[in-house]
Amino acid sequence: MEMDCSQLNSTEKTRTSKLLDEINEIYQDIREESVQSAETPGEKVEKILPLLKEKVERGDTQAAFFLGQLYYEEGRCAEAEIIFDGIKDEDPRALYQLAVIYYDGLGSKEDLGKAIEYMTTVAFWDSSELGCIRYAALYNLGRAYLEGFGVEASSAEAERLWLLAADDGNPNASVKAQSSLGMFYCRPETLDLRKAFLWHSEACGNGSLESQGALGVMYLYGHGVQKDPDAALFCLKEAAERGNVYAQGQLTACYYNRKLYSRAAALGERVCGYEDISAIARHTDCLEEYIRKGIAIAMFYYARCLQLGRGVLKNRDRAKNYFTQAARIDPEICKELQMDVLHGRI
Repeated sequence: MEMDCSQLNSTEKTRTSKLLDEINEIYQDIREESVQSAETPGEKVEKILPLLKEKVERGDTQAAFFLGQLYYEEGRCAEAEIIFDGIKDEDPRALYQLAVIYYDGLGSKEDLGKAIEYMTTVAFWDSSELGCIRYAALYNLGRAYLEGFGVEASSAEAERLWLLAADDGNPNASVKAQSSLGMFYCRPETLDLRKAFLWHSEACGNGSLESQGALGVMYLYGHGVQKDPDAALFCLKEAAERGNVYAQGQLTACYYNRKLYSRAAALGERVCGYEDISAIARHTDCLEEYIRKGIAIAMFYYARCLQLGRGVLKNRDRAKNYFTQAARIDPEICKELQMDVLHGRI
């Protein structure tokens, strides 16, 4: 399990550039060095590193954190570990990043015990100025307890930590914790669909793509809220356009069931072309499990269109191929859909 750093960083492509911008905002001399250049982020990093090292040698702890963070973003995690370790007692950001490094084994070695200890210290650091770092630490600890990584698994502790991280729906808190609570209350072991709807609504309002797709499904089937086909379609369309693959799969099903076969076939065919699920998960910040479900649903309905010639030319061989692929991606989803076919619902 990888710990989440999204409270400190944005997507992989822009992390280094944003970090460089932050450094430039703080240090006038560094800004003067880089403002006139049209270099790539990598070239700018190589120019800025020695300037930061000079400041670190003069005792600038802020520069030390930026130096460690640049090393981290550039994949030089062993060097980042050394820098962060030197300032971990005074800078909770450094302690947080050390926890991530130890948890994922990115530096010298994996050390789950130390990672949990450091993340816990950050989560309950005695300061009112931690802001997003505390929320990120609480969210990661909740994930660890839910999945039993580095600690004994405990749903109750995961729930407690995520509630702290969600901070009553505060948009500046951990939106991932808010969305995760929505998923948590959909689990059979902790089922409470009203709470699930509440937290998905909070997370969606704060920008969660995952929760927007989940809300569409809840409106569609009346889970935790009264059925509302129009609200369901609105949420699913919005989430699908933003890249939520689960929403795309559900939207394919909606189009098919409304006899909008051409739309169903077109969207289903597009989703069938998705291959790198891990890359999609990183890009959209959605769970791989639900990406697989979305692909399987879209594949099944596209195969049904091909099988019956609905919205697309009939092609039984291609249909069989996609039915097989869908069953391999998510057997349970396909078993349910096959039962719908047998009972004439699809």
